[in-house]
Amino acid sequence: MAEGFGELDGLHGVVALRGGEPLVEWYGSGADFSWNTPLGVREFGPESLHDLRSVTKSVTGLLYGIAHGAGLVPGPAEPLFAHFPQYPDLAADPDRARRTVAHALTMSLGLEWREEVPYDSPANAEIAMEMSADRYRYVLERPVLGPPGEKWSYCGGASALLGKLIADGTGRPLPDYAADVLFGPLGITQFEWLSGADGVASPASGLRLTPRDLARIGELVRSGGAEVVPPEWLATMVEPRLRTDWGAQYGYHWYIESFAGRRTLTAAGNGGQRLHVVPELELTVAITAGNYDDPEQWRTPNAVLERLLKT
Repeated sequence: MAEGFGELDGLHGVVALRGGEPLVEWYGSGADFSWNTPLGVREFGPESLHDLRSVTKSVTGLLYGIAHGAGLVPGPAEPLFAHFPQYPDLAADPDRARRTVAHALTMSLGLEWREEVPYDSPANAEIAMEMSADRYRYVLERPVLGPPGEKWSYCGGASALLGKLIADGTGRPLPDYAADVLFGPLGITQFEWLSGADGVASPASGLRLTPRDLARIGELVRSGGAEVVPPEWLATMVEPRLRTDWGAQYGYHWYIESFAGRRTLTAAGNGGQRLHVVPELELTVAITAGNYDDPEQWRTPNAVLERLLKT
């Protein structure tokens, strides 16, 4: 079954565990990138760091839960703008002031945000945010499109706001905090976290991990926190709250999907990056791929998961 993975377009790596035990480990070859910087064609292997792109958002969601459990960040119900006092002009707008931390966690801020254009274009809101002199003002001053909490709208800016709350609350850069409270306890020692023009690590898309270490994070979610993430946060994190444009449900920076009738918790990133946790089957699947900006990039990771669900 694993031998057939080589037929899947753009697939770079698969690590699957069942009940915490190895099920499949497979690596391919292809063009590698660090964000939009080409790294050449390479043979991927167990030690190869790989862009996770927006899987990073779900890791940020876990870090927020750890910080929340330690009393270092505001709770979901707290007003968002109260924790960005550097923008009193924006906070003075009563419509904007209705936004809460939960609206950032669920990507339902009701602000204009366009990420449907390729990620090598400054017309993409995430790229424009990373190039901005003040990423947080860039996010918070986006035009108001509607009431918060009513509609899910994909927004890397929401992740940036959460990252700022974590950094402010812990007094540490996001990668340093992650190394101590998440990666270290899981035995993850090798990672990179890319930064924007302002030198701030991107909570939306900057993380690079090996597939094995990505699977460790999936196992953390599957096992209920493993004394790293508060179990009550994990439970609320994967509680369905809003429906996405394509039908999946969304919790706190994690997707809740159904594959072959199985409830599946998913972190997803551009190019086909995936972390799937199927609690019913005690299955964790980490996938890396290189189909960046391809409109049908979902086909390869879906095919991997569908094959594994049949085993």
